[in-house]
Amino acid sequence: MMANHVLLNNVEHKNLKIKPELVAQPYQQAMCIPVYPAEARLAQAHYPLLFARNEQGAYQLVALTGVENGENVYVKDGQWDAPYRPLVVEKGPFLIGRNTPDSEQLSIHVDLDHPSVSEESGEPVFLSHGGNTDYIDHIGNILSTLHENQPKHQLLVDLCDELQLIESMVLDIEQPGQSPHRLSGFFTINEEALAALGGEQLNLLHEQGLLEIVYMLLASQAQINTLMQRRADRRET
Repeated sequence: MMANHVLLNNVEHKNLKIKPELVAQPYQQAMCIPVYPAEARLAQAHYPLLFARNEQGAYQLVALTGVENGENVYVKDGQWDAPYRPLVVEKGPFLIGRNTPDSEQLSIHVDLDHPSVSEESGEPVFLSHGGNTDYIDHIGNILSTLHENQPKHQLLVDLCDELQLIESMVLDIEQPGQSPHRLSGFFTINEEALAALGGEQLNLLHEQGLLEIVYMLLASQAQINTLMQRRADRRET
């Protein structure tokens, strides 16, 4: 689907509304969703958190939501079906961007072709007199969090890579009545390498606020069982 990003303003978009039930629709076939350090604590309680290679070949922290292409077991009937929704899903059709290509000022933009965008029904973006609704203020906070988390995410990737904490992960999946399936292409924290770190290296991670996140990534692997149970339940219905 082509995106149609425009700078959000309360004149042209005074009647803009967002249908909450359609916010997750573009992700219903995404087997993983980008996540960022600020949400690791909440996300790790529901999803396996792993690293994947993005289109540029760099590591990106992701929440695993399926085990094969086109599968997301956390979306049901087009809606997100979990207590916590990753920030890139929660933000819906909005993104942060420059006002003009050569401007340093950042503002909220909206994808007018996103399925949740409407003028008939949904959460209003602006008040009748032109002011912001609580909804768009909430979205603004999400976008700020995502923008401000980019450097910390990069630091997490760089330090984990430098300390040789990232290892390839392969998961062989066997479920009754199905052909065996191998999940590959994802990376996790090497627990032995983490345990072997010296005090100086651990302190480096701690000082940057990353040590806790690394342990959360490890703990999140318990959610692979959650994912597989969701997958099994879906196939039974």
